[in-house]
Amino acid sequence: MRPQSQIQWRADPNFTRIRIGRHDIILRRDIGARTAEILERLNALGSGGESGTGNRKSGFHVTIAGAPEIFARRSRRGGMIASILDDIYLGTNPRPLRELAITVEATHRGVPVVEPMGAVVEWIGPVLYRGFFLTRAMPGMTLWQFLETDDDPVVRSHVLGQAQAAIETMHTKGLSHADLNLHNLLVTQAGESFTVMILDLDKSRLMILRCRPRCGEKISRDWRGRRANSIRPGSTSTQPRLRF
Repeated sequence: MRPQSQIQWRADPNFTRIRIGRHDIILRRDIGARTAEILERLNALGSGGESGTGNRKSGFHVTIAGAPEIFARRSRRGGMIASILDDIYLGTNPRPLRELAITVEATHRGVPVVEPMGAVVEWIGPVLYRGFFLTRAMPGMTLWQFLETDDDPVVRSHVLGQAQAAIETMHTKGLSHADLNLHNLLVTQAGESFTVMILDLDKSRLMILRCRPRCGEKISRDWRGRRANSIRPGSTSTQPRLRF
């Protein structure tokens, strides 16, 4: 297993790297010409005047003419430290660049992840930064939301099977997810059916391991336990995690 500190961005022919002032920008080559517009939009989001989606209100849809719709996730802290630092991080290997490196490698390995589009880091000091991780915007909902809204047993069984397959593929391809839960599995449409994609790899690690048998079945057990405990989105109860 490679420690997170050793996972760094390496040049990729599908991406271009640009430095503008304090900003270190890596974008897919097909949207590189829109760098100035993307940066302007992200700077506006970074000002904090717009509330995003997700648990930390850090996700934003970014629409730029001539480019695919982008989903930008702003790096934000959780817990008590968020009231002090919020979106400021310390280090020389920024989390958005590390997540981009992991997600690109996961894509090469055939792991079902959302298509990476880039990362933007703003250096606000020698080792202080804030940043965004960019992916292609995908229609759909988290597995948590799906299980809350769809009670068709046939559809639910199919989607849980797709989630199990996605997790088994992830482990077989050597990717360990440090924060796998119902919010980090995206249910999206594939033709006339559904598929499941894995989100939020910023704490993940790359390794060479085989998947442990029957690991994906824990999704079903996790869901049954959640129903038994009457956990609901937005409650103060501990959110269910998928442990392997």
